[in-house]
Parts: sequence; structure tokens; C-alpha cells
Amino acid sequence: MTDIATGSLSPGLDSLLRQHARRHYLPRKDQLFYRGSAPDALFCLLSGRVRLSVTGASGREALLSVVPPGHWFGEASVFSGEPRVHDAFAEVDSELLVVPARVLHQLVDHQSTYLLEFLRLMGLRYKSTLERMDDSVLQPLPVRLALQLLALANTTEATDSPKAGCQLRVAQESLAQMLGVSRQSVNKILKQWEQAGMIAIRYRSIDLLAPESLARQVH
Repeated sequence: MTDIATGSLSPGLDSLLRQHARRHYLPRKDQLFYRGSAPDALFCLLSGRVRLSVTGASGREALLSVVPPGHWFGEASVFSGEPRVHDAFAEVDSELLVVPARVLHQLVDHQSTYLLEFLRLMGLRYKSTLERMDDSVLQPLPVRLALQLLALANTTEATDSPKAGCQLRVAQESLAQMLGVSRQSVNKILKQWEQAGMIAIRYRSIDLLAPESLARQVH
């Protein structure tokens, strides 16, 4: 069964995919795939960070998500057979596992429960996307920002209750892109929370000093 907290696959399927994968090193700022490219592989991030984004005709980038280590991604296009719908870049030097699409299809053809796992994983991600869309329309920015930080913390620590001291390796610019607002708006709220002792702002990262106080922002 997929892990709701992390979006990872069951140990059995995870191990099987790793047996059929090759390692791929992706230097910082290098592109893994681009919007419109062929869905030729499934990926798992071993170390580093990969950003998934789309860029409009004006050149403005909209950040969709940041893939943390341990996550498989790229399955939707592989199963649909449609081209990739976003770009994938390495935010830092990263190492990945690459499973060719034909190998993945062979595995699920021989074991239908594997396909059910991927369907569950895609369903969870779709649900998460809808929840973020609801938040972006209905909630004020401080609530949306708190929800985003807590979601990143849950992913980082693979738990629904992040501990004090959890470090989120995310830049304020990335947070702003995720929320569709200016960096200045995000910085203003973060500064207020830092003064209240809830977080500590560092270079391209944020320390959660009082996650429980941050959680109260959303209630």
C-alpha cells in the first residue's frame, strides 16, 4: 500500500523497481525532462531536490512542487502515454533512479496489484492538488503559507506531526511561486512569525521552531 504521508510505494514494489533501475546523476540546474517530452521513464529521487514547474509564454515560472528524496514521480505520463506536462530541474546536485517505461509496463502487466498501487498514488496526488486549489481560492495568505510549510515538513519528516527544529530546504521565492504571490508578501509574513519565535529564516531554508504554533494559524 502507498504511504499517505510520503507518497512512497510499498516496500515490495519499491524494492522491485530499484532492481530494474539505473542510477542517474543530475547536476544542479540541469533538466531531467521538459514539457512535451516523451514519457519514457519513471523516476525516484535518491538525494537532492527536483523542482516541477511550468513556464508561461511571458517567461514566468509557476512552481508546482518540489520532489523530496524517497519519492517516485513521473508515473502519470508513463501510464497515460501522453507527453510530459511540466518541466523537471535539479535545484541542487541530485541522484535519481530511472526505470524505463517499457519495464514498468511489463511489471504491472504481470502483477495487477502493482497497478493498483500506482492508481492509489496518483489518486492521493490528485486529491492533494485539489486541496491546494481550494486553499488558494478560499484561504487568506497566512493560512495558505502555514499549510504549505506544514505540508513540506510532513513530507520532509514522513510524519503528520513535525518536530521543533525541522529544517525546510526551500527558498522564499519557491514558496511565493507555489502560492502564486510575490516574494515580498511571503517575506512579510515569515518575518512576523520569526519575531514571534515560530520559525527561523535562513539562507534558502526555514527552521520550524514551534510547529504547533504554526498549526494554530490554520484553525
